[in-house]
Amino acid sequence: MPDLRQARLDDHPALVARVQTWWGDSRTPAEARELSLLLPKLFLQFFSRTSLVQEDATGIRAFLVGFHPPDDETQAYIHFVGVDPQLRGQGLARDLYTAFLRRAAASGRSEVRAVTSPANTGSLAFHRAMGFLPEPGDRDLDGLPVHTDYDGPGQDRVCLLRRVGGA
Repeated sequence: MPDLRQARLDDHPALVARVQTWWGDSRTPAEARELSLLLPKLFLQFFSRTSLVQEDATGIRAFLVGFHPPDDETQAYIHFVGVDPQLRGQGLARDLYTAFLRRAAASGRSEVRAVTSPANTGSLAFHRAMGFLPEPGDRDLDGLPVHTDYDGPGQDRVCLLRRVGGA
């Protein structure tokens, strides 16, 4: 298993390259580049302490970018997670989430949130397996609470919540 460590600012170029490569199996190169725009340098510039990387001798194999919002000291947020396609299904994402959840609870956070697309059934199943529950939305899509236009017109999302730290 790759070693787990805190992310660093100088990881940013490698993470962007991995997003563009790892998602290339399910997206066009242009779509993968567009997806990497969700990971601007500022996340590692300001939230490297709460973000995690798993690496081995070949480099970064998985990562989680998350933060503890300064505006609400009860919450933590998981923004972006990636796992090398060659290592998917081996528990790396679970290990990253477990470490993030543990660190959030140790920092006094009682809620961890994440957001995903209602069409991303793999993400929804993973989050449910990790104890996240969908929050009520403004409409229902086949039994799934959805927030219409959450990330802009036509960008519906499912908001997920997990309580941590005995809350």
